Amino acid sequence: MSQGNLGIEPEVLKAIYGQMARIRAVDKAIQAGLSAGKFMFTYWPMTGQECIPATISQLTTERDYMVTTYRGIHDQVAKGVDLYGMFAEALGREDGVNKGKGGSPHISDPKSGSMVTTAIVGAGAPIANGLAISAKERGEDRVTIVNFGDGATSIGAVHEAMNLAGAWQLPVIFMCQNNQWGEYTRIPTYTNSPNFFGRAEALGFKGVQLDGNDPAAFYKGMKEVVDHVRAGKGPVFVEAITYRIGPHAGVGDNYNATKEELAAGKERAPLEKTRALLLEAGISTEEELTALEAAAKAEVEDAIARALESKPTPPSETIVDVFADPDSVPQRGHFPVREAEGELSGDTESISMAIAVRDAQHIAMTNNKEVFILGEDVGDPQGGVFGTNKGLQTEFGDRRVRPTPIAETAIIGAAIGSSIAGMKPIAEIMFVDFLGVCLDQIANHAAKQRYMSGSATHAPLTIRMQLGGGMGGFGAQHSQSLEAWLTHTPGIKVAYPSNPVDAKGMLLSAIDDPDPVVMLESMMLLYTLKGDVPKGEYKIPLGVAKVRRPGKDLTLISYGYMLNHCLAAAEEVAKDGIDVEVIDLRSLVPIDYHRVLDSVKKTGRALVVHAAVEFCGLGAEICSTINEELWGKLKAPAMRFGADYAPMAYSNAIEFSQVPTPPSIAARIRAAVKS
Repeated sequence: MSQGNLGIEPEVLKAIYGQMARIRAVDKAIQAGLSAGKFMFTYWPMTGQECIPATISQLTTERDYMVTTYRGIHDQVAKGVDLYGMFAEALGREDGVNKGKGGSPHISDPKSGSMVTTAIVGAGAPIANGLAISAKERGEDRVTIVNFGDGATSIGAVHEAMNLAGAWQLPVIFMCQNNQWGEYTRIPTYTNSPNFFGRAEALGFKGVQLDGNDPAAFYKGMKEVVDHVRAGKGPVFVEAITYRIGPHAGVGDNYNATKEELAAGKERAPLEKTRALLLEAGISTEEELTALEAAAKAEVEDAIARALESKPTPPSETIVDVFADPDSVPQRGHFPVREAEGELSGDTESISMAIAVRDAQHIAMTNNKEVFILGEDVGDPQGGVFGTNKGLQTEFGDRRVRPTPIAETAIIGAAIGSSIAGMKPIAEIMFVDFLGVCLDQIANHAAKQRYMSGSATHAPLTIRMQLGGGMGGFGAQHSQSLEAWLTHTPGIKVAYPSNPVDAKGMLLSAIDDPDPVVMLESMMLLYTLKGDVPKGEYKIPLGVAKVRRPGKDLTLISYGYMLNHCLAAAEEVAKDGIDVEVIDLRSLVPIDYHRVLDSVKKTGRALVVHAAVEFCGLGAEICSTINEELWGKLKAPAMRFGADYAPMAYSNAIEFSQVPTPPSIAARIRAAVKS
């Protein structure tokens, strides 16, 4: 074949082959090292898929964003991740690109544009949308490519992400590397779809199918795709047909394939075919290719040898990178003293919590043009289901206040991706009960990104959630108090204000915080409780509790709307001569054990009250800490009081009896003081 009939510039084809050779050298070295016991880590081979990222590398730069999966080591190599740092990371060494904290399934290297690697199938697609939002809003011509396998097309996160990208015309390429296997399962077993690219058309944007094993054809098709997206014409779904020669995990051949299938896959393997093409077309000589391959092998061997000499990441790094400040991490016996907000001064206005939340967002959006709101129904005239954003879309426009599809996973993923890129999103999830719908994005991605990346990247987003319980009529799926789910997840900060002043000040702190913060807002308080709130900007620091009522006989610890029930109960028992000190935690993570313990040292008794189910609730954790730290100084063991172990009932008679109320709290106080 002559060079003129190649359909691709010879130098481009040589560059693609150079990347393919590097990828193959990495693959062979890992498989050889694992087989020989030279090192050990989990490996998901991508043998046979080398052409896809190698070709893309000739059409993109380090400015373009990439999201990939645990099988994406070929994507990482072609994107430009340093091989030494990559191998050290896979080996759990301190010189790893992410300090050995993420490993090969979680590489994050913003220098090369490799932003997120996820070990959760399909979960990268919603995050890629957020990266694309940042590029579009900043007027940058970056494209974001999110890689996933054909198996990921079955998962809801991908469908939600595609729908949102189409609706917002985001500059993102959904790169489905169709290797014919969903882990161990053949395509016809898990879907009756004739193809995958056709799904894009149903969502209103372009989809194409390309031969991912033919560098010339793939380059031509991908150039059109990249140019389309870079020009701001919206997303594209690419189904790149290839074949996975290796098993789902481990070394060797794909033992689930028949001999005939495997032989056909190897026959179509792109590296060998491209090498033969370079020779046949006279672009390269055998000597040139042999030298190129030897150089790739030497590069890989050097990286592995140096990585094996790198020191293992030490236990002293355990709590580093959970949060920006290690003091925010709850630790046994470590109770940092955080400075309180001081006296709030200036003009005030009597407003509800809903208006306080709205004012905080208005201030943040005025101060920083990269603060934006996204969520279901957040736009005007409604301003959110609870009206906490009313008027903001009218003032700031529909790109700063973005009503979304009903798709919680897409909402949180977009917030994560844009925050990783440096924006300050505020994502609204209208009921905390819907936490379960997007828990993967919150618990596996927002919470862990800083840690898994060794602080190379982090996700400083704010998530607002409303919650009920004990107010009547919402039923079991709209009335839960699920703060314990969040506090049990390292990497997430949790704020839960009990009044309008704190709601405004804590939300402003959350928006400026370097870590992901979930702010829980009680539906019971949004419009029923008013307070004199300072006008303008002020902040309530996270991790600082407040004494709401001084006392000497018992410390009553609570947060959110239940704090107000506790104040009422304290006034009730005061009639009996019982003097109760009431502590408002305000934020649950970081938690202010210093002020709590100081109070209990004085009173000798403690009762923790919350609307959440008592069993395994936050109250049990707080009581355990009090009892461990102050045992021998207590007049009685610390106790907790929460909701009955049952879903929240629709029947008012049951609901109002299954959560603590002022009379039932007062009864517990009396019993505690008598014990």
